[in-house]
Amino acid sequence: MDYMSILNFLYSQLFVTPQYPEQSCKGQVFVVTGANVGLGFEASRHLVRLGAEKVILACRNLEKGEAAVKDIEKSTKRIGVAEVWLLDLSSFESVKEFAKKVDTLPRIDAIVENAGINTKDFKLFEGNESTITVNVISTFLLALLVLPALKRSSQKHNIQPTLTIVASEVHHWTNLPERNKGDSIFDALATPELSEMRERYEVSKLMDVFCTRALVEKTSPSYPVTINTMNPGFCYSELSREYNGFAFRLLYKLLARTTEVGSRTLVAAALASHDTHGQYMSDCMVEEPAKFVRSDEGKRTQERVWAELSAKLEAIQPGILKNI
Repeated sequence: MDYMSILNFLYSQLFVTPQYPEQSCKGQVFVVTGANVGLGFEASRHLVRLGAEKVILACRNLEKGEAAVKDIEKSTKRIGVAEVWLLDLSSFESVKEFAKKVDTLPRIDAIVENAGINTKDFKLFEGNESTITVNVISTFLLALLVLPALKRSSQKHNIQPTLTIVASEVHHWTNLPERNKGDSIFDALATPELSEMRERYEVSKLMDVFCTRALVEKTSPSYPVTINTMNPGFCYSELSREYNGFAFRLLYKLLARTTEVGSRTLVAAALASHDTHGQYMSDCMVEEPAKFVRSDEGKRTQERVWAELSAKLEAIQPGILKNI
Protein backbone atom coordinates (compact mmCIF):
# COMPACT_ATOMS: atom_id res chain seq x y z
CA MET A 1 0.00 0.00 0.00
CA ASP A 2 1.36 3.40 -1.05
CA TYR A 3 -0.01 5.51 1.82
CA MET A 4 1.06 8.83 0.28
CA SER A 5 -1.26 8.00 -2.59
CA ILE A 6 -4.19 8.04 -0.15
CA LEU A 7 -3.49 11.69 0.64
CA ASN A 8 -3.11 12.47 -3.05
CA PHE A 9 -6.39 10.67 -3.73
CA LEU A 10 -8.24 12.68 -1.08
CA TYR A 11 -6.78 15.96 -2.32
CA SER A 12 -7.72 15.14 -5.91
CA GLN A 13 -11.28 14.13 -5.04
CA LEU A 14 -11.92 17.10 -2.78
CA PHE A 15 -10.05 19.95 -4.46
CA VAL A 16 -9.41 19.14 -8.14
CA THR A 17 -12.03 19.46 -10.86
CA PRO A 18 -10.89 18.27 -14.30
CA GLN A 19 -11.28 20.92 -16.97
CA TYR A 20 -14.42 20.87 -19.12
CA PRO A 21 -13.43 19.70 -22.63
CA GLU A 22 -13.53 22.43 -25.29
CA GLN A 23 -11.06 21.19 -27.92
CA SER A 24 -12.62 20.76 -31.36
CA CYS A 25 -12.97 17.20 -32.63
CA LYS A 26 -14.33 18.18 -36.04
CA GLY A 27 -13.83 15.46 -38.62
CA GLN A 28 -12.42 12.99 -36.11
CA VAL A 29 -13.45 9.38 -35.44
CA PHE A 30 -13.45 7.79 -31.99
CA VAL A 31 -14.09 4.36 -30.50
CA VAL A 32 -15.06 4.14 -26.82
CA THR A 33 -15.54 0.77 -25.13
CA GLY A 34 -17.96 0.29 -22.26
CA ALA A 35 -19.86 3.27 -23.62
CA ASN A 36 -23.52 2.56 -22.92
CA VAL A 37 -23.25 3.70 -19.28
CA GLY A 38 -20.96 5.57 -16.93
CA LEU A 39 -17.69 7.19 -17.88
CA GLY A 40 -17.61 5.79 -21.41
CA PHE A 41 -21.12 7.07 -22.09
CA GLU A 42 -20.40 10.58 -20.84
CA ALA A 43 -17.05 10.68 -22.67
CA SER A 44 -18.86 9.70 -25.87
CA ARG A 45 -21.36 12.49 -25.31
CA HIS A 46 -18.50 14.99 -24.97
CA LEU A 47 -16.86 13.77 -28.17
CA VAL A 48 -20.11 14.11 -30.13
CA ARG A 49 -20.66 17.58 -28.64
CA LEU A 50 -17.12 18.59 -29.65
CA GLY A 51 -17.87 17.93 -33.31
CA ALA A 52 -16.61 14.39 -33.92
CA GLU A 53 -17.55 12.92 -37.28
CA LYS A 54 -18.23 9.49 -35.79
CA VAL A 55 -18.21 8.02 -32.28
CA ILE A 56 -18.49 4.24 -31.95
CA LEU A 57 -20.09 3.17 -28.66
CA ALA A 58 -18.77 -0.35 -28.06
CA CYS A 59 -20.87 -2.33 -25.58
CA ARG A 60 -22.12 -5.84 -24.90
CA ASN A 61 -25.81 -4.85 -24.70
CA LEU A 62 -27.02 -3.39 -27.99
CA GLU A 63 -30.40 -2.37 -26.60
CA LYS A 64 -28.77 -0.28 -23.86
CA GLY A 65 -26.32 1.04 -26.42
CA GLU A 66 -29.12 2.26 -28.67
CA ALA A 67 -30.75 3.97 -25.70
CA ALA A 68 -27.42 5.69 -24.99
CA VAL A 69 -27.21 6.90 -28.60
CA LYS A 70 -30.70 8.41 -28.39
CA ASP A 71 -29.78 10.16 -25.14
CA ILE A 72 -26.62 11.60 -26.72
CA GLU A 73 -28.49 12.73 -29.81
CA LYS A 74 -31.14 14.42 -27.70
CA SER A 75 -28.62 16.34 -25.59
CA THR A 76 -26.21 17.31 -28.40
CA LYS A 77 -28.76 17.79 -31.21
CA ARG A 78 -26.38 15.87 -33.49
CA ILE A 79 -28.02 12.94 -35.25
CA GLY A 80 -26.22 10.04 -36.89
CA VAL A 81 -22.82 10.65 -35.30
CA ALA A 82 -22.91 8.06 -32.51
CA GLU A 83 -23.49 4.41 -33.34
CA VAL A 84 -23.42 1.15 -31.40
CA TRP A 85 -21.18 -1.84 -32.08
CA LEU A 86 -21.23 -5.12 -30.16
CA LEU A 87 -18.22 -5.91 -27.97
CA ASP A 88 -18.13 -8.47 -25.16
CA LEU A 89 -14.73 -8.57 -23.48
CA SER A 90 -15.58 -11.86 -21.77
CA SER A 91 -15.25 -13.51 -25.20
CA PHE A 92 -12.02 -13.49 -27.19
CA GLU A 93 -13.99 -14.22 -30.38
CA SER A 94 -16.13 -11.14 -29.77
CA VAL A 95 -12.98 -9.04 -29.38
CA LYS A 96 -11.55 -10.40 -32.63
CA GLU A 97 -14.79 -9.76 -34.53
CA PHE A 98 -14.97 -6.23 -33.15
CA ALA A 99 -11.37 -5.55 -34.16
CA LYS A 100 -12.11 -6.72 -37.71
CA LYS A 101 -14.93 -4.17 -37.87
CA VAL A 102 -12.67 -1.42 -36.51
CA ASP A 103 -10.23 -2.28 -39.30
CA THR A 104 -12.86 -1.23 -41.87
CA LEU A 105 -13.01 2.35 -40.58
CA PRO A 106 -11.31 4.73 -43.04
CA ARG A 107 -10.02 6.85 -40.16
CA ILE A 108 -9.53 6.44 -36.40
CA ASP A 109 -8.29 9.29 -34.21
CA ALA A 110 -8.54 7.60 -30.82
CA ILE A 111 -9.65 4.40 -29.15
CA VAL A 112 -10.51 4.64 -25.46
CA GLU A 113 -10.47 1.24 -23.75
CA ASN A 114 -12.75 1.99 -20.84
CA ALA A 115 -14.77 -1.22 -20.50
CA GLY A 116 -14.13 -3.27 -17.38
CA ILE A 117 -15.69 -5.15 -14.50
CA ASN A 118 -15.30 -5.03 -10.72
CA THR A 119 -16.58 -8.14 -8.99
CA LYS A 120 -16.05 -9.89 -5.66
CA ASP A 121 -17.19 -13.25 -7.05
CA PHE A 122 -14.66 -15.70 -8.45
CA LYS A 123 -15.56 -17.14 -11.84
CA LEU A 124 -13.71 -18.04 -15.01
CA PHE A 125 -14.04 -16.47 -18.46
CA GLU A 126 -11.96 -18.04 -21.24
CA GLY A 127 -9.97 -20.05 -18.68
CA ASN A 128 -8.91 -17.05 -16.61
CA GLU A 129 -10.50 -15.24 -13.67
CA SER A 130 -13.22 -12.99 -15.07
CA THR A 131 -11.75 -9.66 -13.95
CA ILE A 132 -8.37 -10.52 -15.44
CA THR A 133 -9.93 -11.73 -18.70
CA VAL A 134 -11.99 -8.57 -19.19
CA ASN A 135 -9.77 -5.87 -17.68
CA VAL A 136 -6.40 -7.17 -18.84
CA ILE A 137 -6.28 -9.97 -21.41
CA SER A 138 -9.14 -8.84 -23.66
CA THR A 139 -8.20 -5.20 -23.20
CA PHE A 140 -4.70 -5.81 -24.57
CA LEU A 141 -5.93 -8.32 -27.14
CA LEU A 142 -8.04 -5.51 -28.55
CA ALA A 143 -5.19 -3.01 -28.21
CA LEU A 144 -2.80 -5.09 -30.29
CA LEU A 145 -5.46 -6.04 -32.84
CA VAL A 146 -6.32 -2.39 -33.58
CA LEU A 147 -2.76 -1.05 -33.70
CA PRO A 148 -2.41 -1.70 -37.47
CA ALA A 149 -5.57 0.33 -38.16
CA LEU A 150 -4.32 3.16 -35.95
CA LYS A 151 -0.93 3.17 -37.68
CA ARG A 152 -2.63 3.15 -41.07
CA SER A 153 -4.75 6.14 -40.05
CA SER A 154 -1.61 7.97 -38.98
CA GLN A 155 0.01 7.48 -42.36
CA LYS A 156 -3.08 8.11 -44.48
CA HIS A 157 -4.32 11.23 -42.70
CA ASN A 158 -1.06 12.58 -41.27
CA ILE A 159 -2.38 12.39 -37.71
CA GLN A 160 -1.17 10.97 -34.40
CA PRO A 161 -3.93 8.58 -33.23
CA THR A 162 -4.23 7.69 -29.57
CA LEU A 163 -4.85 4.42 -27.76
CA THR A 164 -5.91 5.06 -24.17
CA ILE A 165 -6.13 2.34 -21.51
CA VAL A 166 -8.33 3.36 -18.58
CA ALA A 167 -6.61 2.36 -15.34
CA SER A 168 -7.26 3.77 -11.86
CA GLU A 169 -5.60 5.32 -8.83
CA VAL A 170 -6.30 2.03 -7.06
CA HIS A 171 -3.25 0.55 -8.79
CA HIS A 172 -1.34 2.32 -5.99
CA TRP A 173 -3.07 0.14 -3.41
CA THR A 174 -1.75 -3.32 -4.28
CA ASN A 175 1.60 -4.99 -4.90
CA LEU A 176 0.05 -7.93 -6.79
CA PRO A 177 0.36 -10.52 -4.00
CA GLU A 178 -0.17 -13.37 -6.48
CA ARG A 179 3.32 -12.72 -7.85
CA ASN A 180 4.63 -14.70 -4.85
CA LYS A 181 2.24 -17.64 -5.23
CA GLY A 182 3.88 -19.72 -7.92
CA ASP A 183 5.77 -19.52 -11.18
CA SER A 184 2.80 -18.16 -13.11
CA ILE A 185 1.04 -14.99 -11.98
CA PHE A 186 -1.95 -15.60 -14.26
CA ASP A 187 -2.31 -19.19 -13.02
CA ALA A 188 -2.30 -17.98 -9.42
CA LEU A 189 -4.95 -15.39 -10.29
CA ALA A 190 -7.06 -18.17 -11.82
CA THR A 191 -6.79 -20.45 -8.77
CA PRO A 192 -9.51 -19.84 -6.13
CA GLU A 193 -7.33 -21.02 -3.23
CA LEU A 194 -4.62 -18.50 -4.14
CA SER A 195 -6.86 -15.60 -5.09
CA GLU A 196 -7.22 -12.33 -3.21
CA MET A 197 -10.56 -11.28 -4.71
CA ARG A 198 -10.84 -8.34 -2.33
CA GLU A 199 -7.89 -6.82 -4.25
CA ARG A 200 -8.75 -8.17 -7.68
CA TYR A 201 -9.89 -4.90 -9.29
CA GLU A 202 -6.82 -3.11 -7.93
CA VAL A 203 -4.59 -5.90 -9.25
CA SER A 204 -6.20 -5.71 -12.69
CA LYS A 205 -5.56 -1.97 -12.88
CA LEU A 206 -1.96 -2.41 -11.74
CA MET A 207 -1.56 -4.95 -14.52
CA ASP A 208 -3.02 -2.44 -16.99
CA VAL A 209 -0.35 0.06 -15.98
CA PHE A 210 2.37 -2.60 -16.22
CA CYS A 211 1.23 -3.78 -19.64
CA THR A 212 0.85 -0.29 -21.07
CA ARG A 213 4.40 0.53 -20.00
CA ALA A 214 5.73 -2.78 -21.33
CA LEU A 215 3.94 -2.30 -24.65
CA VAL A 216 5.33 1.20 -25.09
CA GLU A 217 8.84 -0.07 -24.30
CA LYS A 218 8.54 -2.07 -27.54
CA THR A 219 7.99 1.15 -29.54
CA SER A 220 10.22 4.04 -30.58
CA PRO A 221 9.84 7.70 -29.50
CA SER A 222 8.56 8.47 -33.01
CA TYR A 223 5.94 5.69 -32.93
CA PRO A 224 2.92 6.83 -35.00
CA VAL A 225 0.40 6.03 -32.25
CA THR A 226 0.27 7.62 -28.79
CA ILE A 227 -0.37 4.94 -26.17
CA ASN A 228 -1.19 6.15 -22.68
CA THR A 229 -3.00 5.04 -19.55
CA MET A 230 -5.03 7.13 -17.17
CA ASN A 231 -6.95 7.46 -13.92
CA PRO A 232 -10.48 8.95 -14.03
CA GLY A 233 -10.69 9.28 -10.26
CA PHE A 234 -13.37 7.94 -7.92
CA CYS A 235 -16.66 8.50 -9.75
CA TYR A 236 -20.28 7.47 -9.69
CA SER A 237 -20.18 4.39 -11.88
CA GLU A 238 -21.85 1.08 -12.65
CA LEU A 239 -18.51 -0.57 -11.80
CA SER A 240 -19.28 -0.28 -8.10
CA ARG A 241 -22.77 -1.76 -8.19
CA GLU A 242 -21.72 -4.78 -6.09
CA TYR A 243 -20.39 -2.52 -3.32
CA ASN A 244 -23.36 -1.26 -1.33
CA GLY A 245 -22.23 -1.25 2.31
CA PHE A 246 -22.75 1.81 4.51
CA ALA A 247 -19.06 2.81 4.53
CA PHE A 248 -18.82 2.64 0.75
CA ARG A 249 -22.03 4.60 0.26
CA LEU A 250 -20.73 7.25 2.66
CA LEU A 251 -17.47 7.49 0.70
CA TYR A 252 -19.49 7.84 -2.48
CA LYS A 253 -21.50 10.69 -1.03
CA LEU A 254 -18.47 12.52 0.38
CA LEU A 255 -15.86 12.00 -2.32
CA ALA A 256 -17.15 10.70 -5.64
CA ARG A 257 -17.04 12.82 -8.75
CA THR A 258 -20.08 12.89 -10.97
CA THR A 259 -19.83 10.60 -13.96
CA GLU A 260 -19.67 13.60 -16.31
CA VAL A 261 -16.78 15.19 -14.40
CA GLY A 262 -14.88 11.91 -14.36
CA SER A 263 -15.43 11.43 -18.08
CA ARG A 264 -13.51 14.62 -18.80
CA THR A 265 -10.33 12.76 -17.93
CA LEU A 266 -11.03 10.14 -20.62
CA VAL A 267 -11.49 12.87 -23.21
CA ALA A 268 -8.28 14.59 -22.09
CA ALA A 269 -6.30 11.36 -22.48
CA ALA A 270 -7.82 10.63 -25.89
CA LEU A 271 -6.91 14.11 -27.14
CA ALA A 272 -3.52 14.30 -25.41
CA SER A 273 -0.26 15.02 -27.22
CA HIS A 274 2.46 12.48 -27.99
CA ASP A 275 4.24 13.67 -24.84
CA THR A 276 1.91 11.28 -23.00
CA HIS A 277 3.20 8.23 -24.91
CA GLY A 278 3.86 5.56 -22.30
CA GLN A 279 2.73 7.83 -19.50
CA TYR A 280 0.16 7.55 -16.71
CA MET A 281 -2.29 10.46 -16.50
CA SER A 282 -4.36 11.64 -13.54
CA ASP A 283 -6.54 14.75 -13.35
CA CYS A 284 -5.78 15.26 -17.07
CA MET A 285 -2.03 15.58 -16.40
CA VAL A 286 0.94 13.24 -16.57
CA GLU A 287 1.82 11.86 -13.14
CA GLU A 288 4.13 9.20 -11.77
CA PRO A 289 2.52 5.77 -11.37
CA ALA A 290 2.68 3.91 -8.06
CA LYS A 291 5.99 3.53 -6.23
CA PHE A 292 5.74 -0.22 -6.69
CA VAL A 293 5.56 0.19 -10.46
CA ARG A 294 8.80 2.21 -10.38
CA SER A 295 10.61 -0.10 -7.94
CA ASP A 296 13.05 -2.85 -8.94
CA GLU A 297 10.56 -5.49 -7.79
CA GLY A 298 7.84 -3.74 -9.76
CA LYS A 299 9.97 -3.78 -12.91
CA ARG A 300 10.63 -7.49 -12.47
CA THR A 301 6.92 -8.10 -11.95
CA GLN A 302 6.10 -6.04 -15.04
CA GLU A 303 8.43 -8.22 -17.11
CA ARG A 304 6.75 -11.38 -15.81
CA VAL A 305 3.24 -10.05 -16.42
CA TRP A 306 4.07 -8.92 -19.95
CA ALA A 307 5.82 -12.20 -20.82
CA GLU A 308 2.84 -14.23 -19.63
CA LEU A 309 0.33 -11.95 -21.31
CA SER A 310 2.29 -12.03 -24.57
CA ALA A 311 2.20 -15.84 -24.57
CA LYS A 312 -1.54 -15.81 -23.97
CA LEU A 313 -2.16 -13.27 -26.74
CA GLU A 314 -0.04 -15.27 -29.19
CA ALA A 315 -2.08 -18.38 -28.34
CA ILE A 316 -5.32 -16.49 -28.98
CA GLN A 317 -4.11 -14.79 -32.17
CA PRO A 318 -0.83 -16.15 -33.56
CA GLY A 319 1.49 -13.41 -34.77
CA ILE A 320 -0.29 -10.64 -32.87
CA LEU A 321 2.91 -9.25 -31.34
CA LYS A 322 4.08 -8.34 -34.84
CA ASN A 323 1.29 -5.72 -34.85
CA ILE A 324 3.35 -3.58 -32.49
